[in-house]
Amino acid sequence: MIARCQVDYAGRLTAHLPMATRLLLVKADGSVSVHSDDRAYKPLNWMSPPCWLIEDGKLWIVENKQGEKLVITIDEIFHDHSQELGAEPGLQKDGVEAHLQELLAEHIKTLGDGYTLVRREFPTAIGPVDIMARDAEGASVAVEIKRRGEIDGVEQLTRYLELLNRDPLLAPVQGVFAAQIIKPQARVLAEDRGIRCLTLDYDALRGIESDEFRLF
Repeated sequence: MIARCQVDYAGRLTAHLPMATRLLLVKADGSVSVHSDDRAYKPLNWMSPPCWLIEDGKLWIVENKQGEKLVITIDEIFHDHSQELGAEPGLQKDGVEAHLQELLAEHIKTLGDGYTLVRREFPTAIGPVDIMARDAEGASVAVEIKRRGEIDGVEQLTRYLELLNRDPLLAPVQGVFAAQIIKPQARVLAEDRGIRCLTLDYDALRGIESDEFRLF
């Protein structure tokens, strides 16, 4: 509903929105939120479920089990519409870590000339390494891939390297921290630990012709 209204909240504190034109949303989960034009997705005020809406003419009273109340006084209605949205299929993200891993494995020479892929999801006792590769000299390289490279990712790769370097068949194992964006603090920590940082261009990786052999 789009309406000219005022909103009063009474609960752990009190809040008042004076009379103005706003968007009122009542969702199937029972939540009620009050929106204006200047806050993107964030409402001015809201009541989360479980709560109950009582309509008394142009007075809406929304109350939850704690006794908190959102009282909406409607002066004029400009638009009133109800629509069932149906089942939500969920957000499908493009460029997530799994896609980056697949693309980097397919175009392993992005890491450098002479690099070859050993395998994706290389198993260890503390979890799989995103990509295990070998450089031009045949040395082992463990690659950790993130969309956003932060300190936690560097710490994760550090733990993998400590474990992998105990294996005489793999050691010495070098590390590459690859991400679309690498935070400055993460880069400093990685380089201090001898880990190479690589910024990935997702669109560029998608546009590279595959290194894999194809019949057609």
